[in-house]
Order: sequence, then C-alpha cells, then structure tokens
Amino acid sequence: MSTELFYLTLVTAFTSLLWLPYILDRIAVRGLTTAVGYADNPKPQSPWAERLMKAHANAVENLVVFAVLVLVAHAAGISNACTEWACVVYFWARLLHAISYTFGVPWVRTLAFAAGFFSQAAIAWHLLLR
Repeated sequence: MSTELFYLTLVTAFTSLLWLPYILDRIAVRGLTTAVGYADNPKPQSPWAERLMKAHANAVENLVVFAVLVLVAHAAGISNACTEWACVVYFWARLLHAISYTFGVPWVRTLAFAAGFFSQAAIAWHLLLR
C-alpha cells in the first residue's frame, strides 16, 4: 500500500470514530433512553461535545476532498515525496484540528485547518502539473 493510501485509510478511520466521544457525552447528559429516543426538548450537550460534533462535520466535509485527490493521484500513478508528505501532514493536521476544536483553542484550530487545506492543495498541484 502506498503512503498516500495508508494515510487516507488513517484519516478515514479517525473520522469514522469521531462520533464516539460526543455520543457518550449525550448518554451521560441525557441518559440512555433519551439519547436513543426522540425527546422534544433534550438537554443540551456539554460545550466540548457540541464543538466536537462541529469538528466531526468539518472532518467529513474535508475527507471528501482529500479522498478524491488521493484516489485520483493513485489512479494517475502520481506518488512522490511531496504527495506523501502532504498526506502525512493532512492526517496530523486533521487530528490537531479535532482536538483543538473540541477544547476551544482558536488559533491552533485555524492553523491546523490551514495546514490541511495546503496539504490538499499540494496534491492538487501535482495532479494539475501532470
């Protein structure tokens, strides 16, 4: 497996697990019966859980772009040090983004998001140059 596909797998697995902490918070705050039901006026979740839900949504939105870029690069046979490092940086940037978003660290969150964006841009650049 190429480095790019390996990191795509890691990013996908990480994104797919981001819901677990905020669902556990929902159960803790609302109780199991209410958490799995459809309460008319449920108790609000903890602030960190609400931020993690937003980080998860952002991760899903960006996973679509990242996955397409990595899969197109793979299909086109494009793999080099830049695309490999872009994927490594993207994974760590998304991890840092989720953590900093959850704990309300605005500058770190923004810089992590930017690092992820520029990682995607680097892969796109190599695709467009081909």
